[in-house]
Amino acid sequence: MAFRFLNFPVYKDAKRFRKEVKQITKKFPPEERYVLTDQILRAATSIVLNIAEGTDRGTDIDFARYLNNSLTSLNEVVSCLDVAVDEKYLSDEEYKNYLEIAEKLANQLTAFRKSLLDNPTK
Repeated sequence: MAFRFLNFPVYKDAKRFRKEVKQITKKFPPEERYVLTDQILRAATSIVLNIAEGTDRGTDIDFARYLNNSLTSLNEVVSCLDVAVDEKYLSDEEYKNYLEIAEKLANQLTAFRKSLLDNPTK
């Protein structure tokens, strides 16, 4: 298959997470449109895009770097959500829910990356 990333569970879960994050940003006030909302959506999109982009890199080690980029973008999303809680755009319960989803996604990315590094192909 030309676009093998489409079958990766982590890719599908990252897309679902992005969609959920996009929904929650609709609660943010209009003055955050070009600040926090824009930043969190770019970071959530970056998670998905790095998985896809890394798939066809020359080596598994290169692909693992892109998965690491996805993980750092996920950290950025969590940080943005943390700021949103501080600003009272999200409740503590909503935040905890997103943290649980983010943690599962982080575990998937980390495990996938580890499997590539433990058994690299050339």
